Amino acid sequence: MAKKKQDRDFKSVLLAIAIRLVAIVLVIIVLFLGSVYVGMWGALPNRQTLENISNSQSTIVYDSQHEIIGKFYLFDRTSVDFDDLPDHLVQALVATEDARFYDHGGVDYRSMLRVLIKTLIMGNRSAGGGSTISQQLAKNLFPRENLSKLGLAIAKIKEGITATRLEKIYSKEEIVTLYLNTVSFPDNAFGIETASRKFYNKKVNDLTLEESASLIGSLKATYTYNPRLHPEASLKRRNVVLSQMVKYDYLEESEYDQIKEHITELNYDKGHTSEDTAPYFLEQVRLLAKQMLASANKEDESQYNLYTDGLKIYTTLDLRMQRKAEAALKQHMPSIQKSFENNWGNQAPWLKDKAFIQALILESNAYKELINNGMSKEEAINKLNEKRSMSWFDWKDSEDLVQASTKDSLLHYAKLLSAGFLAMDPKTGAIKSWIGGIDHEHYKYDHINQSKRQVGSTFKPFVYAAALERGVAPCDHISGKTITYTNFDNWTPSNSTTEYDDKYISMQAALTQSINTIAVKLMEKAGVGNVIDLAKNAGIKSSLPKVPSLALGTAELSVIELAQAYSIFLNNGYSTEPYMIESIVDADGMVVYERETPEQLLKVISEYTYEVMQQLLQAVTQSGGTGSRLRWKYNLTQDIAGKTGTTQSNRDGWFVGMSPDLLTVSWVGCDDSRLHFKDTQYGQGANSALPLFGLFYQKMVADSDFNKLTRAQFDEPSDEVQEDLDCEGIKEEGFFKGLFNQEDKPKEELFDKKNEEELEGEDEQEEDNTGVFKKLKKMFKKNN
Repeated sequence: MAKKKQDRDFKSVLLAIAIRLVAIVLVIIVLFLGSVYVGMWGALPNRQTLENISNSQSTIVYDSQHEIIGKFYLFDRTSVDFDDLPDHLVQALVATEDARFYDHGGVDYRSMLRVLIKTLIMGNRSAGGGSTISQQLAKNLFPRENLSKLGLAIAKIKEGITATRLEKIYSKEEIVTLYLNTVSFPDNAFGIETASRKFYNKKVNDLTLEESASLIGSLKATYTYNPRLHPEASLKRRNVVLSQMVKYDYLEESEYDQIKEHITELNYDKGHTSEDTAPYFLEQVRLLAKQMLASANKEDESQYNLYTDGLKIYTTLDLRMQRKAEAALKQHMPSIQKSFENNWGNQAPWLKDKAFIQALILESNAYKELINNGMSKEEAINKLNEKRSMSWFDWKDSEDLVQASTKDSLLHYAKLLSAGFLAMDPKTGAIKSWIGGIDHEHYKYDHINQSKRQVGSTFKPFVYAAALERGVAPCDHISGKTITYTNFDNWTPSNSTTEYDDKYISMQAALTQSINTIAVKLMEKAGVGNVIDLAKNAGIKSSLPKVPSLALGTAELSVIELAQAYSIFLNNGYSTEPYMIESIVDADGMVVYERETPEQLLKVISEYTYEVMQQLLQAVTQSGGTGSRLRWKYNLTQDIAGKTGTTQSNRDGWFVGMSPDLLTVSWVGCDDSRLHFKDTQYGQGANSALPLFGLFYQKMVADSDFNKLTRAQFDEPSDEVQEDLDCEGIKEEGFFKGLFNQEDKPKEELFDKKNEEELEGEDEQEEDNTGVFKKLKKMFKKNN
């Protein structure tokens, strides 16, 4: 009896604990829902905002010449009214997406409960999302920004609240119309009218039942059920929609039986499907403008809406310059892509490297999705090897379908070289051109500010500038001999050739030919900490490793921060922060945002160093320099400075191109860092990235509108700088110099592991000694 009583007591305690836990969980859920409702996770659209949706006005984005770049909108000129929608189109939508649409008030709690049970309890991932048409409309009107798990949960709750508010303002017919005007169909067709014209070359009110069902069916997965790319999958999905119409009494089963075997013929409009000029720039403007508008309210204290309030956004972009940059990209990339593939030939990793191919498949979202859906590894791989009709991006400019598998597609896109190109005014920071990738329609990832890659030799100018600041003279000749640094795992930086091993080289000659051994020795003279401080002050925000290899560009930086850092070489030693939006004005002419001129930034380098570096960087583009092909291949005779960069195993090619009033950065490489050029001849920055600038600047020079910019000349350096640079670039090693110079010893423990105080003290002493020798050298020059 006592044991039974103990068991009952124990069960009672467990039950009490369980009830408390459930109560606590319910309280947490209620508090969380309440916090979303009151706007703690971001403001919800109020009634006035929602009422204004049907009268929304597009936001227009202008370039620096007030030319229209693009628009942000909910409805474009192809929007339609409810009376234009065929009955069978609306019925197909309701039957497939929201069967109880006419019965709920915005949220279908029965459907949500079904999805919750099937997904969370029964583990059925194909149970659907449970969102009503009203909730999907809310998502169309107010796109999700945070895609984390918490962000998605918050977005779902917001969409539910917004959906109930929409239902109180608009009729069911108006909600259907708003939804079909704001939803995206395959091939970037925005809205039902655009989709109807693109796939069937007709107005929406002329769509047949089968055509309507095909388009509605594609909404479940716009790529998978794209009727142009995957006609078989589209046909199956169309029949699912038709069967749903039968299920909910919108269609007779006999009629369904008659048409289910029919193929819905396309009449595809082969017009240009990719986005307009500067799509990557427009996306950055959109994201930035949303941040700016979040802290700005209208007179009635409601928030501005980027898509409905008819704003005018004035940007720094020069549309003429942007088009030249995009033309240069389209001219160069097919050629370098061909070189890349030919360079590997039949031994390409995407053809022969089984480990790489296997890893690529197992890392893919397609494989992970199949595994999550219950397939075994073998089944998933077999599925990914199935051939089907598809289209993919390449440089052939053809819309022909190819027979390929998902595996083929993964390998195809892995081998495609990507690119980034940025042009800015180095004095103001105004961005003039922004290309984040090779094709925004297929590659949304932006290589200007999202990607970070090793920068190679484009980092060397910061090492040289730091050395100059620490007292090293431009004509101090340094041994080019290779040295092994025993206290850094016997690291031995080398050059592309051994011809410099018995020579002493000046700064100008060393930077012109991008000699690695000199860059490392100059950083030892300058002090690693001083190089890092200079680079950080110049605008580099990414982590810079405190290791000797930093001198060779092992740091991973973005294109935009490299551009900011290089501005010190064109802006009298000051760093200039890039920006893209000048002002935002509302529909009534009220200024919502206006950029304020920043206070004077920190002067990073002295006037002397500034003048020397300009001369060194100009020499890079002259005969014998790594950027000399600008002269002999692109026939550019203008004042141009620059620096090439190539990273380990030719993974990344860089070129920083500079004229007195324009700074550009180009990058070319594969997104997958495991892929790279086989040979430096093809993969070096001078061959992969420099041509983007060369072709771009050719087009600039040919346009008289840019004469002021392209004919600008660098200032003449001071007499002191000219005198300090007046020396022989390369000297042969002399017997006595080789005998007594300790720098030539085969193994040296340079970059000693000392504390910062000791290192700084050593640097100060070196600066003093260098200064003495520099003065003595000048005295001998004057006497001679």
